[in-house]
Amino acid sequence: MAAANLWDPASAPNAAGLLLGHFVASGTVTQEMLNISKKSAPCFMNFSRLQQITNMQAEINQKNLEIELLKLEKDTADIVHPSFLAQKCQTLQSMNNHLEAVLKEKRSLRQRLLKPMCQEHLPIEAGYHSYLVHLLELAVTFIERLETHLETIRNIPHLDEHVKKMSKALAEMDILVTKTEELAENILKWREQQKEVSSCIPKILAEENFLTTPPLPLSSKVHVQNVHAK
Repeated sequence: MAAANLWDPASAPNAAGLLLGHFVASGTVTQEMLNISKKSAPCFMNFSRLQQITNMQAEINQKNLEIELLKLEKDTADIVHPSFLAQKCQTLQSMNNHLEAVLKEKRSLRQRLLKPMCQEHLPIEAGYHSYLVHLLELAVTFIERLETHLETIRNIPHLDEHVKKMSKALAEMDILVTKTEELAENILKWREQQKEVSSCIPKILAEENFLTTPPLPLSSKVHVQNVHAK
């Protein structure tokens, strides 16, 4: 139920309302002054808003706390939840039963472990001995190559990277082959030029000797002819 407004004479049939009505009737105060006085002061409005903000913040904190509790309950559900605890208890019970059975058969198990296992298992007929030998050879070969196969399997995730490196190496090899072919062609051309120069050298030397040799005098020529004639 709403509280009566003390500043409104018509809505407050009490002593304060009657007094205010008397003041309004006598002209001491006016209704406009009472209406102005009814308005809440700004400071009281700010206090009201501050109280509302405080209440909202408290409610937010409460909700955050509830959310954290729900998250904690979700994270620890596999530990404290009855269904999960029942599953774990059942698993532990089965393990316990298995261990009890092992302990009961401890003596027989010990005797079986002390017995030699050679030629007591895998009885094979004579007709299959050759196949068994071949199978053992395959098994030995597989064991020898097992490390290589495992290394290949480990390298499968890096296969794309290795392929890129191989493509790059092949491109570089192609460039080197092209340069080698160009170098070989240049070497062949150089050899042909050297052969031409080598073939021209005797002719040049003969021409130089012919040009540098002085002509024989006439008397020498006659003497030479006489010598030849004798």
